[in-house]
Amino acid sequence: MPGVMRRLPSIIRGLAAAAFAAALPLLIVTSTVRWVAGDAAYYRHGFRAFDAAERTGLPLAELDRAGRQIIDYFENDADALRIIVTIDGAEEPLFGEREVAHMRDVKTLMRALFRAHELSLVVVLGYLALPVLWAGERSVRSLAKLVLAALAAGAVVVGVIAGFAVVGFDRAWTTFHEVAFRNELWRLDPTTDRLIQMFPEPFWQQTTYLVGALIAVQAAAVAAAAGIFLLRTRRAGEEPPSVR
Repeated sequence: MPGVMRRLPSIIRGLAAAAFAAALPLLIVTSTVRWVAGDAAYYRHGFRAFDAAERTGLPLAELDRAGRQIIDYFENDADALRIIVTIDGAEEPLFGEREVAHMRDVKTLMRALFRAHELSLVVVLGYLALPVLWAGERSVRSLAKLVLAALAAGAVVVGVIAGFAVVGFDRAWTTFHEVAFRNELWRLDPTTDRLIQMFPEPFWQQTTYLVGALIAVQAAAVAAAAGIFLLRTRRAGEEPPSVR
């Protein structure tokens, strides 16, 4: 019933609004990262742009197949990433044990990101469905203001991280690994380890900038929609009490 939300303590309604404000920028970030991480075409582009065939000594067809298997690995229940490639008619594992162990850690990180993506989606949709659409607790104008506040807060956090990446990507990339992983399996040898030969640091630098640009475009589009709505309703003298 619409009155249910109004009878809830203000602290609960405030917490719900805060959860929405935190979830909205998180949804944009995790959606973008998940899309890029699961895009086989982007992997294929990277293999060609950064000479993965020359670095690894593997044909592009084998690298493309390995890229698809890595994407599948992030989504399936396999514990270890075992990829067999064919070189001069002989089959051999693509990655050594250290690389396989590191990819296990990467999968744990990616699965946590996937869960964060799903949770943020539930929170955003739940807030729109319950306090806004069903209960009429918030007007569309107040929702638009909350969206702008959420995106502004998210922009500060993402902006600080982006600043570190732009000023000194090498150091930022190292710091990320030191924070994200509790071991040093990520320290691979580019002369022998195929994982880093396939995905060298310039690939990750390009990917970081791409993800940042996509996040900025999406956030700007949502902010523009909210801002335009506020301007139009103010000029028209409209102040709808709710979306009901």
